[in-house]
Amino acid sequence: MAHATTHVRRVYLVRHAIAEARGPAWPRDADRPLTTEGMRRMRGVVRGLAALGVAMDVVLTSPLVRARQTADILVRDLPVSRAPVDLVELAPGGTPLEIARAVAQQTGSGAVALVGHEPGLGELAAWLLGTAEPVAFRKGGVCCLDVRAWPPAPPSRLVWMATPRMLRAVRRA
Repeated sequence: MAHATTHVRRVYLVRHAIAEARGPAWPRDADRPLTTEGMRRMRGVVRGLAALGVAMDVVLTSPLVRARQTADILVRDLPVSRAPVDLVELAPGGTPLEIARAVAQQTGSGAVALVGHEPGLGELAAWLLGTAEPVAFRKGGVCCLDVRAWPPAPPSRLVWMATPRMLRAVRRA
């Protein structure tokens, strides 16, 4: 396991974009892809992130199809050092502590994005911030944190949180 450090790291929590509805067309939840509209909107979110100067060293993602597709859009349209890495702990059911330990095994010293699902991302954000109530993420929403301990642990600092609509409205200066 990685040793704890006091180096502040930027962590972006990203909820997957809009996915196909559960039902007969997608009997396995893990296989549900993003909708065409979900992909279009996520590309707009990423344009907003780029306009804000967001860059990531690594994108770690839930292995579920909709999260992986969201991670692929991030990597394609933002400065990212390498291809997305699947992290099973980011799938539904992973606890904040399990996610933190797994993230520490996969990352160096730079910025990291974690692409996942609700309610897990909201629970992770609450744990990192030391709050009792989960943080609510809209599909395609992004939260930016400064994490002071590694493996990631509380207390962290909320830098910003944005809905997808806010990020799609951001334009380059």
